[in-house]
Amino acid sequence: MRNPAWHRDEIILALDLYSKIQPGQIKASNPDIKELSRVLNRLPIFDVKPDEAKFRNANGVSLKLSNFLAIDESYHGKGMRSFSKLDKKVFKEFESNTKRLHEVAKTIRKIAEDPKLPNQLYLIPEEEEGEKNEILEGAVIYKLHKFRERNTDIVLKKKEVEFKKNGSLLCEACEFDFHTKYGELGFKYIECHHRTPLSEFTSSTRTTLHDLALVCSNCHRMLHRKLDTLSVENLKLLLRY
Repeated sequence: MRNPAWHRDEIILALDLYSKIQPGQIKASNPDIKELSRVLNRLPIFDVKPDEAKFRNANGVSLKLSNFLAIDESYHGKGMRSFSKLDKKVFKEFESNTKRLHEVAKTIRKIAEDPKLPNQLYLIPEEEEGEKNEILEGAVIYKLHKFRERNTDIVLKKKEVEFKKNGSLLCEACEFDFHTKYGELGFKYIECHHRTPLSEFTSSTRTTLHDLALVCSNCHRMLHRKLDTLSVENLKLLLRY
């Protein structure tokens, strides 16, 4: 069986390396390509790898970098033209912003190198199929965001503090009250949203009570659609009109 197609996060890491080496260095024997192969195999994305021996091996990585040669208008050779639409999309997104590319790749690498995080993030589902390759920072950083939101101890503490202060748990964006709507079934029920934008997330990010916002399920979903541009406060303003 064939291994799965390259994921956005993997393409970001490959593009990051591509931007740092010369075309003549794109070969399976390059130590940097071998190292990238190792990192790709640690990413918490694919739990099923039909061909473990060939999954993102050095040969496969060098071929992916050769795909970028075919997309790169500054390169006057041919490159490997079997690139995907996603390869070209990611290339064009970061073509004029290599600084951001390096930042995102660095964060993804740090998550992959963490001794515990990859196994923990495997348990966090991605968004729906149509959205999983749309998030600029990629799924790995997004999974970390959701993992921090699901820190049971601090979420419970946040709810306790807010309930003690207000006597209820209202959505901070639309003021929906699950207890009022659903009675005892909704008593002390509400979701937690992590306020930190994905662009500022790192593997060492630690969640504080101030980082969390209490929101209803609908508002939480809307916030996740534009994590880097839509704050709880902006959503609240939007709902007024």
